[in-house]
Amino acid sequence: MEKQINFAIQVLPETAEGISYVMVDEAIRVIDRSGYRYKVCPFETVVECTLEEALSLIHEIHEACRKAGTQRMLVNIKIQSDFTRNVTIEDKMEKYE
Repeated sequence: MEKQINFAIQVLPETAEGISYVMVDEAIRVIDRSGYRYKVCPFETVVECTLEEALSLIHEIHEACRKAGTQRMLVNIKIQSDFTRNVTIEDKMEKYE
């Protein structure tokens, strides 16, 4: 069985006017509709799912931003995986909350 990973995604979509936070909101809506557990942070959003689900979600985000009018997009992705157990957001955050 595939283990759950954490991935952080930072989407920087550009329109003719520059980076568009409206487009960032569109990316977060796609994540929200996915049903995966996630946490929005100031510079990125962290999502809990399998690697396969993450790759599919990244594609959905890319397409949603394109359809919403993004002309160019820079996406930064970080992935944390553990092949012996599921990775959770709390693994990194519990001592701060």
